[in-house]
Amino acid sequence: MGILNATVSTWKEFLLLGFQGFYHLKGLLFMLFLIIYTAILCGNLLIVVLVTTIDHLNVPMFYFLKHLALADLILTTSVMPLTLNIIIMEERRVPLAGCLTQLYVFGVFGFVQCLLLAVMSYDRYVAIRKPFSYTLIMTPNVCLSLVSGSWLLVFILASGEFVIICQLKYCSLNYLDHFFCDFGPVVALSISDTSLLMTLDFVISVNMIFVPFVFIVITYILISFTFISISSKTERRKFISTCSSHISTVCTYYVTLIVVYIAPYGENSVNMNKFRSLLYILGTPLANPIIYSFRNQEIRENNTN
Repeated sequence: MGILNATVSTWKEFLLLGFQGFYHLKGLLFMLFLIIYTAILCGNLLIVVLVTTIDHLNVPMFYFLKHLALADLILTTSVMPLTLNIIIMEERRVPLAGCLTQLYVFGVFGFVQCLLLAVMSYDRYVAIRKPFSYTLIMTPNVCLSLVSGSWLLVFILASGEFVIICQLKYCSLNYLDHFFCDFGPVVALSISDTSLLMTLDFVISVNMIFVPFVFIVITYILISFTFISISSKTERRKFISTCSSHISTVCTYYVTLIVVYIAPYGENSVNMNKFRSLLYILGTPLANPIIYSFRNQEIRENNTN
């Protein structure tokens, strides 16, 4: 028993195995991921810079988009530099503290995306259902409160879960067959009782993912009533233009989320889980700048100037 306790208490790192079985393609993988990551950095940084510096983009929709782009940027950056290093080195030892920090950052900025998408749906709801009161409702203080509340709520809930994760103990088996410190694989290695943690994670996930999705669906059901009542083709095109970017972003985000965490696994579940995770980490942060650049005239015009 003393030996086991010593092993548990002195163990301080994970060995991330990365993409075993694909390292004969590591040059191709590295270049592909580097190109996508660079595109994500440029696209989301461009949105943040444009919305911050261009006066006529200082409206609620783009203000929320700026924070969504920032969340996308940090989420991807919390994973990809380490992933690129693992591809080159073929594996990587990560200190326990570093692994848990990555897990925390990834969780925070993943959850905040859901709340920001819900906030953006409320903005679209007010713009279409109450256009004459829009400027009175979506004031700068209200927008700031919605965004600040989203960040604060996620930080509080994620921090409570993180405290429990930090108390988990591990044995000498420190091999993590993944390319980053994801919640499931990290918790699965623990020799502690994780029943409370798993219950808490389920409750938080429902409130941070499912509840915002239901809210988004309800707002668009209400919005659809207004669309049905519109007879003018010009007004209908304007209506679609107002909502299409946000709807596309919501669909991209939740489809990737379902593919990663809900869709059933096949026989080669470990490698499949890795590539599904890549879809979530790279897919939405890459898609959002493309969606808003192509569908919003304001961003296109300032991007070409």
